[in-house]
Amino acid sequence: MRSTLGAMAPDRPADEDIETRALRRQQAEREEAERGEAEAAPTGEATEAHERRADKAEYLKKKLDERAEAEREAAGED
Repeated sequence: MRSTLGAMAPDRPADEDIETRALRRQQAEREEAERGEAEAAPTGEATEAHERRADKAEYLKKKLDERAEAEREAAGED
């Protein structure tokens, strides 16, 4: 997901970095919320569903960490 500003101004990687940070924060919040829901879930099935969602959010957060690192490296090459 690239911001339109980042797409229009590829020489400004900071714009993409802001988006990456926001997405990473969103996934961290989602993971935390789903882990809390898993603990409070009334059934084992609901617990498993929330744990899967939390795991997915954690995976996406890690991928966004990799994206942020790539953006920093690209900015350093300029």
